[in-house]
Amino acid sequence: MSIQFIDLKAQYQHLKADIDARIHAVLDHGQYIMGPEVKEVEQQLAAYAGVKHAIGVCDGTKALLIALMALGVGRGDEVITTPFTFIATGEMIALLGATPVFVDIDPISYNLDPALLEAAITPRTKAIMPVSLYGQCADFTAINAIADKHGIAVIEDGAQSFGASQHGKKSGSLSTIGCTSFFPSKPLGCYGDGGACFTNDDELAKKMREIRIHGQDRRYHHPVIGLNGRLDTIQAAVLLAKLPSFADEVAARERIGARYSALLQDVARVPVIGAGNTHVYAQYTIEVDNREAVQKALQELGVPTAVHYPIPLHLQPAFAHLGLGEGSFPLAEAAGKRVMSLPMHPFLDEATQDAIVAAVKKALG
Repeated sequence: MSIQFIDLKAQYQHLKADIDARIHAVLDHGQYIMGPEVKEVEQQLAAYAGVKHAIGVCDGTKALLIALMALGVGRGDEVITTPFTFIATGEMIALLGATPVFVDIDPISYNLDPALLEAAITPRTKAIMPVSLYGQCADFTAINAIADKHGIAVIEDGAQSFGASQHGKKSGSLSTIGCTSFFPSKPLGCYGDGGACFTNDDELAKKMREIRIHGQDRRYHHPVIGLNGRLDTIQAAVLLAKLPSFADEVAARERIGARYSALLQDVARVPVIGAGNTHVYAQYTIEVDNREAVQKALQELGVPTAVHYPIPLHLQPAFAHLGLGEGSFPLAEAAGKRVMSLPMHPFLDEATQDAIVAAVKKALG
């Protein structure tokens, strides 16, 4: 059996007619930059997330950058975030000359621990940027309460959680600005790079729309410094073809994730869903002892795995200047040594899932 870690081909075959028609419509009208599909997908994304504004951008990393720029983050500022994430989260803070201030994780959800948040706030704190890791939202009820008390904006890095919700509100609508990625392997993915920013704040939406097109409010008039952060029209077209079936795919992810957990809970630490949360399982991630040996055994059994993320940000060479050595964030460091992600996508059938589970049990035996 050939097992795919993420089966994008199966999804394409399922949606082929719609995807092809949407792409060919762009090829026919030829508006490859900021074509009509961009505005159309923005309207649909805003409606799905339950916010006033969705701003399509070129990728999830730039979504974070544009959000930070819209809030005026710059040199001398601090932005609080988690060390247990992909480097883009901390990278965009540093790129603006600000300092990432890390807060350790809650070891159950792997997300930033709100109990540790207030102690990290200083007069220089300009924003808080929690990550909704693996497909489950961070505790925004607690985080927003602390942020509101101190008058600090919150940016959700929802690159992995689009489609998830918290107390009935969708990822992207839970903070001052929500950001997501449409990288092909994400719960809602395009066929290249893509992303979006979400907000209910009219002024921030206006700023983000200007920033993504070189700080321009009208042709050749630039009130602010911006960048080239536009969402490609063809990628918008792919998203438009995928959005009608996205709710069904989210439901399939939830079902498959729950089934994995039921089958594996006796042999590994499986995901725990927080009260009021749903989970879209951008990654289905377990914890195991002797991870390298387990991964090798699974590879030999034909089961691909991945690790998200083995080295926390404070231990990355790019952040060595912060002087945060081993032991600075012990829970993030411990998770980085133990987490392992299994094949996960909405077209994973039960027979294949059973084969994966059997291989995991054998590898752990």
